[in-house]
Amino acid sequence: MIRNYRDLTRLEMEAVDKKETIVLIPLGALEQHGNQAPLGTDDIIAEAMCEYLTEALEEVGEKDFPMLIFPVIPVGLSTEHKNFCGSITMKPDTYYHMLYDIATSLAHHGFQKLAFLVCHGGNAPIVQVLSRELRSELGISPFILSAGAFSHPDVKATISEGNIWDFHGGEMETSMVMAVDESLVKLETSEAGIPQSFAQNKALLPYGSVSIGWVSEDWKTKDGKPIGIGGDPCGATAEKGRIILRTSARELVPGLLEIRKWQC
Repeated sequence: MIRNYRDLTRLEMEAVDKKETIVLIPLGALEQHGNQAPLGTDDIIAEAMCEYLTEALEEVGEKDFPMLIFPVIPVGLSTEHKNFCGSITMKPDTYYHMLYDIATSLAHHGFQKLAFLVCHGGNAPIVQVLSRELRSELGISPFILSAGAFSHPDVKATISEGNIWDFHGGEMETSMVMAVDESLVKLETSEAGIPQSFAQNKALLPYGSVSIGWVSEDWKTKDGKPIGIGGDPCGATAEKGRIILRTSARELVPGLLEIRKWQC
């Protein structure tokens, strides 16, 4: 049965099958997402993904899937955005140890399967290291789920023609927020961003086989003003957001079913 971790009483928690139950831990962030999208974009996406995941599991007959949804961790590793107003970040070691302590507490109570739902790419490197360390030190199974199926054809099809740099805070993420609450998005203030330092490169890019740790200042408007987002959000819609959230959730279902079968 899929339930919210925080809703259970102590007695109810004691009765949970800790060996079989997956604790889903959504990892958000509090950081700038351009002029148009809220600082809490990744947290909003994290909350929505939990709902869409529940629906996607029910679609395949898994209404009683053994999963507890942990409260969204609302702040993460957002070093790349720290110079833009409102962005909050932890230091890498602080973030690592916070997640480590949460995992240790869960393991202390007997949980063996954790699933970190990464809803902000900047959190991913820490979670990769954490997963191996927890396996090695505690003997538990910490899985990693990516919240956005951004390479899926149905998701890529939502990007407006010519919007070749869609990335952080762009059309896709803005659409995902609009699918939850359109009033939070101010499209009339949006500006497009491109990685001007990399735009003419073929090999050295902000991501890929040859890269450098990008920062928000790398992404600029056509006039050269740092904007901190990739692509043009102006084509975002709530319907596009629903497609992205629904597709992303459905793509995670096969993995969750295999996690259930995983022997710790």
